Amino acid sequence: MPYDFETVVDRRHTNSAKWNVKPGELPMWIADMDFQTAPEITTALKKRAAFGIFGYEEIPTDYYQAVADWWATAHHFRPQLDWLLFCTGVVPAISSIVRKMTSAGDNVLVQAPVYNIFYHSIENNGRHTLSSDLVEHDGQYAIDFDDLAQKMAEPLTTMMILCNPQNPIGIVWSRDDLQRIGELALKHHVLVLADEIHCDLTLNGHEYTPFSSLSKPVAANSISCISPSKTFNVAALHAATLIMPDEAIRERVSRAINNDELAEPNSFAIPGSLAAYQEGQAWVAELREKIAANQRQLQAFIRANLPQVKVIEAQATYLIWLDISAVAADADELATFIRAETGLFLSAGDVYRGNGKHFLRINVACPTAELADGLQRLKAGIDAYATSSEKF
Repeated sequence: MPYDFETVVDRRHTNSAKWNVKPGELPMWIADMDFQTAPEITTALKKRAAFGIFGYEEIPTDYYQAVADWWATAHHFRPQLDWLLFCTGVVPAISSIVRKMTSAGDNVLVQAPVYNIFYHSIENNGRHTLSSDLVEHDGQYAIDFDDLAQKMAEPLTTMMILCNPQNPIGIVWSRDDLQRIGELALKHHVLVLADEIHCDLTLNGHEYTPFSSLSKPVAANSISCISPSKTFNVAALHAATLIMPDEAIRERVSRAINNDELAEPNSFAIPGSLAAYQEGQAWVAELREKIAANQRQLQAFIRANLPQVKVIEAQATYLIWLDISAVAADADELATFIRAETGLFLSAGDVYRGNGKHFLRINVACPTAELADGLQRLKAGIDAYATSSEKF
């Protein structure tokens, strides 16, 4: 492959949130890849730095055109340019939109287990989390549409935060499921806020459907949040885009984003994003192949060495959901034990709520050698946990 996904880069002592760990520890938790980003992006950032002036900046039309072109090519859907609004991050935008588009005390609907920061955006702003938990059977998750409809119908439910592809499970929701969600939301006057940040990282032939590409009435009742941050591992560039087909929603959200000072780019956000969207297709194609290969490596290792652990195969993302219910009753206890015993730092699934207390989340976006190290530590930790449990 022309791009390098195998060199292990030492990220310690670089102000990395992921790698702010003890000596000898291996972090495989936060959604941050251990690959250097596309060299096309690095080249663009060097050019911008060489210019040497870093004053206030505006969003050029070229940025929105690049976003639309990327979606047209990668996802077979071209959003209109006037639907798009730049903001400095998906999570800050979600919190801002929750404040603007709902009222204190409202229910904001989610589908647990789901990205834990959604709960912060809801509850820290004085709203209530209402979950229509996903139903898991034999390693497959599905939506309980009867339960979803009942919870949408509650008078205080005014917004649903949808995650597609879904973190931490890795599901890519089908067009039919998304349309059904959207029609229920319209019926019950619930605004859909779709976090689609992992949309470019689909695996093994699965395709993501942009929520804004659904029927016009459904799309009009939605706000989608997208970003190059997960795709290219450029979270620190602080660049994201909101897709809003409805003009009235756009106007309200624009006021919210500007009032919260989330609408101005830093000097590297635009050139980095332009390089990603205009020149990053080949890099992403190879990245997806690498992530799929790493998932297969993990699956084979666990089948051979940890048959008591079940892998929920990810259709997208580099975050793999591991069912450890046959090992421990408490994922947080197990994750803490594994880290203390082996230095392997994983995410305990209880923070995602739903049935997450029976799961660990592992990040496999790393070179082969690093993944092999992590898998050996996982086996050592689980074996040691089983031995310690037998003593009692």
